[in-house]
Amino acid sequence: MTEIRTRWIDGLQFLSVSSGGHPLVMDVSPDGGGRGEGIGPMELLLHALAGCTGVDVVSILQKKRQPLKGLEIRVKGERRQEYPRVYSHVDIEYVFKGKGLDPKAVEQAIKLSQEKYCSVEAHLAAFAQVHSSYRIVEEE
Repeated sequence: MTEIRTRWIDGLQFLSVSSGGHPLVMDVSPDGGGRGEGIGPMELLLHALAGCTGVDVVSILQKKRQPLKGLEIRVKGERRQEYPRVYSHVDIEYVFKGKGLDPKAVEQAIKLSQEKYCSVEAHLAAFAQVHSSYRIVEEE
């Protein structure tokens, strides 16, 4: 079981600490009544998605002995106007770096992450259309 502890600091700012002792400050934008001095709770979902799929994809490509030198994951989310303001569309762009990466291995790693392994994406997909794309930058 995973447990976190979250404590209200001030205004709309909170300090959340993981069971491993890692801190995270959350706040909302000034438009939402906060000071914008932390990551917004809904933004955290997109961070979690990028981290979750990133772990999957890198692990799969390493097992396939692909020459991966770098990976950047860019996630954009669009939320509904009505409450609850869940994400309705999410776009994930993977930018792979390496010389000689096999596009088929990359596509398979992304597909396995999205359809089998990434729990965060499974949660988001219940409400949102999730689209992904990738590109490979040949780099030594």
